[in-house]
Amino acid sequence: MSEIIESHPFEPFMPGHAKLLMLGTFPPAEKRWCMRFYYPNFINDMWRIFGICFFDNKQHFVLEQEKRFDLERIIPFLNEKGIAMYDTATRIRRTKDNASDKDLEIVEETDLDAMLRSLPCCEAVITAGQLATDVFCNHYGIKGPKVGEYAEFTLDDRVIRLYRMPSSSRAYPMKTERKAEFYNIVFKYLRL
Repeated sequence: MSEIIESHPFEPFMPGHAKLLMLGTFPPAEKRWCMRFYYPNFINDMWRIFGICFFDNKQHFVLEQEKRFDLERIIPFLNEKGIAMYDTATRIRRTKDNASDKDLEIVEETDLDAMLRSLPCCEAVITAGQLATDVFCNHYGIKGPKVGEYAEFTLDDRVIRLYRMPSSSRAYPMKTERKAEFYNIVFKYLRL
């Protein structure tokens, strides 16, 4: 097990008018990145899922020749739609040299209350992956929903939905198009 404690490499991406907060667990090691932003591993399907859901084009955010995602399209798109992104862990230790959540030891969880309070328009949270879902549900004392379903939780006077979505990792055994169908449930609910 590594003794190295990693701090989150990205600032929270928080458009002030965001209706949706997307939370993974923690980014992969930098050697796996193709860009400096969320879901940076080129073999991760999150940006392909977004392409399918919003543009009916799996390659919309993909620069195939350069083996990277098109950050110059992604940032304005997320700002326009009001989609915030961060992770449930701010500091971790990797127990193995891979990107798997099962091999992460969370040293410091994200201050989820403060994050959601900074997003007064947020109506829904997506957790992508089991560990992110577990961290979130433990914090709010709610039962984790099944994949594709939601549970409600309360923060101050707001009732917010937590949606459990399939992981965008290729290790998760589901076709990208099928994953997109699940994500579309949330995007349609929020009228994005």
